[in-house]
Amino acid sequence: MSDPINRDGLRDRFWERIPLKNMSKKEWEALCDGCGKCCLNKLEDEDTGEVALTRVACRLLDGESCHCSQYPIRHQFVPECITLTPGNIGKNAYWMPTTCAYRLLHEGKQLFHWHPLISGTAQSVHDAGVSVQGFTIPEFEVPEEEWENYIIEEPT
Repeated sequence: MSDPINRDGLRDRFWERIPLKNMSKKEWEALCDGCGKCCLNKLEDEDTGEVALTRVACRLLDGESCHCSQYPIRHQFVPECITLTPGNIGKNAYWMPTTCAYRLLHEGKQLFHWHPLISGTAQSVHDAGVSVQGFTIPEFEVPEEEWENYIIEEPT
């Protein structure tokens, strides 16, 4: 017997029961909480592998909605943008935000109460103060050699 599908095309509480590799494309996409932190430019220490977030955002990030302004065609503008999949989450999880649903589920952890799949509203991520809403700087306004001046602590 297959799981019933709700009106959004998602199985009930799928993130608690379905392995990442077995999620539908719609379920996979629904895991994104809309925080925008994955679209912040990061600096990685070559010696330690430590990753630091900056306030400097990808040129396609809408700083108010915290969504990519060109998501379906983003690779035309940002070829290096990573398309996260169940097959590559293992090698990319280390740089993903610590609150990211993809990373949390990959690490066997639970989603936070403010995640839209739990709260029922996309606004909850902003209300919880864990999104980048309102404090990013577009990358075209800051030379890459100055990004280290914009390192931030991850909003958690």
